[in-house]
Amino acid sequence: MNDRTSQENLRTLSVMEAEMKLGEDLRTLRLSKNLGQRLVAERAGVSEKALRRLEAGQGSTLSTLIAVIGVLGRDAWLNSVAPIASINPLHMPTRQNQRQRASTQRSSKNT
Repeated sequence: MNDRTSQENLRTLSVMEAEMKLGEDLRTLRLSKNLGQRLVAERAGVSEKALRRLEAGQGSTLSTLIAVIGVLGRDAWLNSVAPIASINPLHMPTRQNQRQRASTQRSSKNT
């Protein structure tokens, strides 16, 4: 499953379902990299129990989630949570008011 499909599915899930889905995705990713729980937990600096709880969707701390994502090489997931704005509204040109009517012609009188 790609990142975009995973994000779309999370929108329709309850919080508990989203935790379980995220845990399953992390477990699948860990297994696809052929990494054991003990090794990932050690590299992330978390306990095996914390990793098991995360993968089981039983709640976890944000720091555990971030550490595990880093070990699994998916730091880019964090960018999709709060992407960096590519356009700063302050740097956009200001919009000029559009003319509503033509100006009247002034006749030039030489006196």
